[in-house]
Amino acid sequence: MKTKHVLELADLKAIAAAAEAEALKNNWAVSIAVVDDGGHLLWLQRLDGAPPISAHIAPAKANTAALGRRESRIYEEMINGGRVSFLSAPDLKGLLEGGVPIMKDGQCLGAVGVSGVKSAEDAQIARAGISAIGL
Repeated sequence: MKTKHVLELADLKAIAAAAEAEALKNNWAVSIAVVDDGGHLLWLQRLDGAPPISAHIAPAKANTAALGRRESRIYEEMINGGRVSFLSAPDLKGLLEGGVPIMKDGQCLGAVGVSGVKSAEDAQIARAGISAIGL
């Protein structure tokens, strides 16, 4: 058997706090979601002023990044490149930039999804959160 790393509550709190700090530093009203490696929601917060829809999009982006083991941006690029049939992929809903997997030693621990500002800014916030746990 292999040893499997998992996110703990302390990790979730650190990720969320760092992501929130990055968003607030830039005056960005967003929703932040963290999921486990199976795409199950572990954390969701909607900052003041964030659009209500962002609370649905952020978990979807995180889910897509976790299940795909890659940034959700990759799927957006494939679709924009003409591979529209990928829209029929099962269980992938957040096919927009802003979902970033949390990787350690080649294993996916989960992902962070952010929604509310430009997609590249969403991804910036997600990466800031992940960096808080040294990954």
